Amino acid sequence: MTSPRATLIQVARHAGVSLASTSRALHGTGASPAMVERVRAAAEELGYRPHETGRSLRMKRTSQVAFAVADIGNPVYIEMLAAIHAVLAPHGYRVVVMSTGDTVASTIDLVHSLEGGFVDGMIISPLRVDDAFVTAVEEAAVPVVVIGRSLAAHGIDSVSTDSAGGIAQAVDHLVAVGRRRIGFLNGPLDTTPGEARQRGFAAATRAAAFADGGTEVADDFTVTAGLAAAHRLLDRADDAGTPLDAVVAANDLLAIGAIRAAGERGLTVPGDLAVTGMDDTDIGRVFQPSLTSVSLGSGRRGHLAAELVLGLVDDGEERGRYLTVGPELIVRESSVSAPTPSPAPRKEDA
Repeated sequence: MTSPRATLIQVARHAGVSLASTSRALHGTGASPAMVERVRAAAEELGYRPHETGRSLRMKRTSQVAFAVADIGNPVYIEMLAAIHAVLAPHGYRVVVMSTGDTVASTIDLVHSLEGGFVDGMIISPLRVDDAFVTAVEEAAVPVVVIGRSLAAHGIDSVSTDSAGGIAQAVDHLVAVGRRRIGFLNGPLDTTPGEARQRGFAAATRAAAFADGGTEVADDFTVTAGLAAAHRLLDRADDAGTPLDAVVAANDLLAIGAIRAAGERGLTVPGDLAVTGMDDTDIGRVFQPSLTSVSLGSGRRGHLAAELVLGLVDDGEERGRYLTVGPELIVRESSVSAPTPSPAPRKEDA
């Protein structure tokens, strides 16, 4: 059964573990003693001998960790980046920012590029995930931590948040302040955030006492896409004779687009139309009116992901950990009117 031409892939299959785990076990980096014993036994049985030049290149440390996202201008990712840097810098790591692109194929290509050995690990927040992406991360040349979806079942460290529950918090708040015709402004449904937030709104329509004002899907999670989609959502409600009194947006940028659309139609926010966002970004906090938003702990997720990747790269910890950050509604001006000041007493009342 032995063969002097056995490959690393054959060893991985024979040991029943991923290619990345096999590589780490053979090179003595980031693998448990049990994993090392299992993989080396498979290698010995197959007669595998590593290429020493390739091994020396793989052992080289770069003191760099990649942070890969679809849109490097999105304020959510900027907040994550700051938190990641704060964790990694004291340990001597630089953060290399990379763009995944907006397709699964481009994201997988980026993961495959890790074979080039330019970083020691990666934190990635992919918009879209499929089985091919999961396989690519399982077999990645360096440890990878995923922000956005639980992949612990595949032995992949991941950090996520309950954005579906966050949508429910926004709806409950709007109902509590008297809104009854609520529409939903979402981003692309084939993305991880789009799918989760749509699921959250669907659940809220079954649980809360309000009229479902319908859903409009924007082309992207941007202000421009939100502006166009908000006009479509409001037009449809007006045409049906049931104008909306509130809009729940799937992120802050879409919400800002909705507020802009309301202004272009002569509607006041929050007087005529209450608006909520999600992500609690800096731009939402300083926007006028300031934006009611569900915080998903962007900085906290970045912090946790950085700690996970450090554990994998520096300490060889077991893979497959899963951490979560809970949502928190932050109420501001876009959903609650400022209290009306009491009138000054008339002279005859004085």
